[in-house]
Amino acid sequence: MPVEDILTRGERSGLIRRLTGKDLVGFGIGIIIGTGVFTLAGIEAKEHAGPGVVLSFVIGGVVAALAALCYAELSSAVPTAGSAYTYGYATLGELFAWIIGWDLLLEFALGAAVVSRSWSGYVANLLGLPPEWFGEDATVNVGAILIIAALTVIAVIGIRESSWVTNALVVVKVAVCVLVIVAGLFFFNGANLDPFVPPAQPAAETASALEQPLVQVVLGMEQSMYGIGGVFTAAAIVFFAYTGFEALANLGEETKRPKRDLPVGLLGSLIVCTLLYVLVAFVLSAMVDYRQIDEGAPLAAAFQSVGQPWVGALIALGAVTGLTSVMMVELVTIGRIGFAMSRDGLLPPKLSQVHPKWGTPHRMTIGGAVVIMLMAGFIPISELADMVSIGALSGFVIVSLAVPVLRRTKPDLHRPFRVPLSPWLPILSALACLYLMTNLDIITWLRFAAWLALGLLIYFAYGYRNARLSKQTPDTARD
Repeated sequence: MPVEDILTRGERSGLIRRLTGKDLVGFGIGIIIGTGVFTLAGIEAKEHAGPGVVLSFVIGGVVAALAALCYAELSSAVPTAGSAYTYGYATLGELFAWIIGWDLLLEFALGAAVVSRSWSGYVANLLGLPPEWFGEDATVNVGAILIIAALTVIAVIGIRESSWVTNALVVVKVAVCVLVIVAGLFFFNGANLDPFVPPAQPAAETASALEQPLVQVVLGMEQSMYGIGGVFTAAAIVFFAYTGFEALANLGEETKRPKRDLPVGLLGSLIVCTLLYVLVAFVLSAMVDYRQIDEGAPLAAAFQSVGQPWVGALIALGAVTGLTSVMMVELVTIGRIGFAMSRDGLLPPKLSQVHPKWGTPHRMTIGGAVVIMLMAGFIPISELADMVSIGALSGFVIVSLAVPVLRRTKPDLHRPFRVPLSPWLPILSALACLYLMTNLDIITWLRFAAWLALGLLIYFAYGYRNARLSKQTPDTARD
């Protein structure tokens, strides 16, 4: 699809430009800081990397930064809804665009479901709510369903209202992260950091062959944990903690000055969050022996173990607010991705209709929320989480490759922000994302393949015949 056509549609989409660079940084921090800092840091230290989880967060942050540079160039040059989906459409064609759009819907829907179940568990712990309705032991996780329903109302009412809620929650959880770092330094125990990267050892006997990372299978390695391999496995999993930043690229048609504000929002929020992640992971590793870390509430339990339960209570409150803002941004993002795909004819056209009063893609937002509530209510976190990382990484590969392709096909396109050292840095970004994907386990790859197969079935049954490109003249269709 011609870039000029994409930009023209963006100017007459009906979405209202209300967001500033400050709002975008708030949205970015709102979706990035969540399960990663409150849960995954402890789990991955205990299961895969030991104190080396600090390096895992650094690796994840570097790979995310490479992808963010590519996003910054594309989002400033093509500031429209749809993010990686739209960039893929403009550079690699309709089929690739569908695949990446389908992956993005998977990533954000699963992400919201995972976070809503975590939110339900934290609220139950904080308020003493009945476990048969809240938390992982519930047959139907009512808490997860209710929070998605409540946040959907805010997401539908308006993007500006969503940003107010998100920014308020961001202030609270950033303050909690700073509290963890400062207070944790008073209980610093250097002995817990030795060895920083524990020696590799065979995986537990109960581990299934399907739980082995793909790279170990390809290289014929024994299934193991810890060591440098464990650091990279943890990096692939904690990458989940960084995946939210691309949500900002979906807000191009609702940003007042997208060519300036989108790069600021993308890179600014990622820098802040990477710094907080690394510092929190370092403090946690120094406070508690990695083999004794509590997997349910790692940070709260760490402070309880050193006789500071009041800090643990504040962390629980920060987790509740942090996870709420993550869900808020994910719901907003799903609406914009579906809006862009529907506008191109790949999904039913009613999903791209904007509410006449609130200026939001309300039908897609509500439809996505219903699917999320079903998953959140009935499917355990353990069966949802890793799919988020593989969906995000596959999207980052497409975005990274789109930068040099678009520079070649549209050399005169105005680019307020340019990735340095192109095409080498975008190629490095794509390869780094692919390598992290190979560190995810076999069962995640099989589930990902099944999701892609379902997506291709829908595309050829509906999208291919109804897409806007299929309705052009034979000379111009699918150029």
